[in-house]
Amino acid sequence: MATMEIPPEWSKFKYRGKTLEELLNMSMDEFVKLLPARQRRSLLRGFTPAQRKLLEKIRKARRKASGSGKPVVVKTHVRDMIVLPEMVGLTIAVYNGKEFIPVKIVPEMIGHYLGEFSPTCRQVTHGEPGLKATRSKMFVGLK
Repeated sequence: MATMEIPPEWSKFKYRGKTLEELLNMSMDEFVKLLPARQRRSLLRGFTPAQRKLLEKIRKARRKASGSGKPVVVKTHVRDMIVLPEMVGLTIAVYNGKEFIPVKIVPEMIGHYLGEFSPTCRQVTHGEPGLKATRSKMFVGLK
């Protein structure tokens, strides 16, 4: 793995007793052994073609970002991709069914799915009764 510059606030981070630098230098097989059962099983079965394509895009973006100072955003529909240590520091725009939600990958996200950070449903906030309402106006006390 290519080493990346780790910000000071991430130097204290540990995932299952391993620092971010150790995770970056691990082979994929060693890293998979640290993951919870669901993620471990998913990665042991191998990457899907879409996940492989996303990983290639991420590696290409990582090389491009190291050459220039500005951050690179990678757009994807692959919500079932597990956050790997090599993704830390990138911004990935994850599709939620309507729009792409930019997700800044931080070390605490390692081992989670990308879809967890891009909610597909919004919380419904209804207006007050009586505002532009027809039948509900009858049941609101006059002020």
